[in-house]
Amino acid sequence: MKLSSLPKLNHVSSGNFFLLAGPCAIEGEEMAMQIAEKVLKITDKLEIPYVFKGSFKKANRSRIDSFTGIGDEKALKILSKVGKEFDIPVVTDIHDVTDAEKAAAYVDVLQIPAFLVRQTDLVVAAAKTNKVVNLKKGQFMSAEAMKHAVQKVKDSGNDKAWITDRGTMFGYQEMIVDFRGVPVMQQYAPTILDVTHSLQQPNQSSGVTGGKPELIETIARAGIAVGVDGIFLETHHDPGVAKSDGANMLKLDYLEDLLNKLVAIRKTINQF
Repeated sequence: MKLSSLPKLNHVSSGNFFLLAGPCAIEGEEMAMQIAEKVLKITDKLEIPYVFKGSFKKANRSRIDSFTGIGDEKALKILSKVGKEFDIPVVTDIHDVTDAEKAAAYVDVLQIPAFLVRQTDLVVAAAKTNKVVNLKKGQFMSAEAMKHAVQKVKDSGNDKAWITDRGTMFGYQEMIVDFRGVPVMQQYAPTILDVTHSLQQPNQSSGVTGGKPELIETIARAGIAVGVDGIFLETHHDPGVAKSDGANMLKLDYLEDLLNKLVAIRKTINQF
């Protein structure tokens, strides 16, 4: 699928990777707009195609008292406003078949969470909206197995699929990235590396996921070096107070320096 088929995607001919970035969850309109504005300013300067990311709700939580959202319609309207205000595409994840049509009315890309990527009804429902479908690779799946998820999208009459690798379980509380899978998955669809979720430390006894944000640059640089099509990362003005996944987010103030380095690596790689 050509990236140019996605509405409002800027800088598609720049030769850069594209970026999916934003907060884990939509916590309010002001924070979403501020993050989108700052990221867009950076990506415009560096000619990086940019898709704003934000979850309108969080369904996969370890504890019942964990933050799940500010209300579906309220969050979706904020996502829509971000897209319209800044003229950029927007992605959000869905968790239930009924979410597909509901979210498709507000966003450009529907994301299938890693734990749900084998759920045929959910993948088909997303595909039938004719939106781009971003398939997160299950932590328990091989790169080769993702061809079947992509094929479900295609068999539903939609050729707009992406794959996002978000790491593979290594024991109970660690994730690793197998970069050998990148060229494999690129045979099936544009392939994105989810840098921040690949650094999660799940299954903590506290019921709150941990992370290793100090390794974000390491994983991102490696991804660009092996030729990923896109980078996915979650960012927040103050990850310490983020309502979801703060332990593995990138502080927004650090984003420009990271992207500058990644663009430099991509320019070098493009010479080969």
